[in-house]
Amino acid sequence: METKLKHRGREITDQDVAFIQDLIARHPHLSRRRLSTELCKAWDWRQQNGVLRTMVARGLMLQLHRAGLIELPPVRKVMPNPFLERRKPQAVEVDEAPLEGKLSEIQPLEFRQVRRTPQERIVGALIEKHHYLGYKQPVGEHLKYLVLTRGRPIACLRWSSAPFQLGPRDRFIGWSREARERNLRFVAYNTRFLILPWVKVPHLASHILGRMAKLLPLDWERLYGHPVHFLETFTDATRYRGTCYLAANWIRLGQTTGRGGKSGPRGEPRVALKEILCYPLTRRFRETLTQ
Repeated sequence: METKLKHRGREITDQDVAFIQDLIARHPHLSRRRLSTELCKAWDWRQQNGVLRTMVARGLMLQLHRAGLIELPPVRKVMPNPFLERRKPQAVEVDEAPLEGKLSEIQPLEFRQVRRTPQERIVGALIEKHHYLGYKQPVGEHLKYLVLTRGRPIACLRWSSAPFQLGPRDRFIGWSREARERNLRFVAYNTRFLILPWVKVPHLASHILGRMAKLLPLDWERLYGHPVHFLETFTDATRYRGTCYLAANWIRLGQTTGRGGKSGPRGEPRVALKEILCYPLTRRFRETLTQ
């Protein structure tokens, strides 16, 4: 069987193309959306949580259509893209009085996992206003945290599914492509970490990261039905040195290549290079992730 293309780690053969052509022919009245659902059912194409991978199937069928390998029915309805048209989080009012002193003086800290709670909007609003990258809605599995002292917000964190391919991380773990496809769900990516700008407490950031390493695996398993064994993040070296991560025993792995190794016309990266840091949560993380 000849491989026509690869899509999200799956090799699509001429036999697969013929199957999709037959599927379309047998259901001439179905929309593109319904056809993608039928394809997922036929191939038992599901996410780790059992949900059909309809978006992936739709992308595959569109790719085959554009390549002239199949003929999809005309588009019946243009659906709005919630990620392109999403409104920015509305501002919230919090206590912005300066907070300074020793870490012991603001203890105990409260960590709230606010994903799917009314307080989720607070994290979005604070990140949008005070983080240099602003707020972007994550896709896939993700958690959001609000850190408080005496009921007052002082920090926010957001964790999400990890990037599929990351050279320094993949070499550090030592997994094959097949193992990465199976086990990437056990890696959590720290996409945002914000200490509110009026909070000046030495060692607070590294303390929060240390606490998160214990809380995150439990909350992730509670919400998504599986743990995480490995944490990772990026830091912009032109802005930050990653000191708080290193103080919390995270490991520096190397640099990104600037969007998957793709370069501009003169060989320069298309985006800024970033430092990659990681934190294994278990001693046997390699054994677990390479299975």
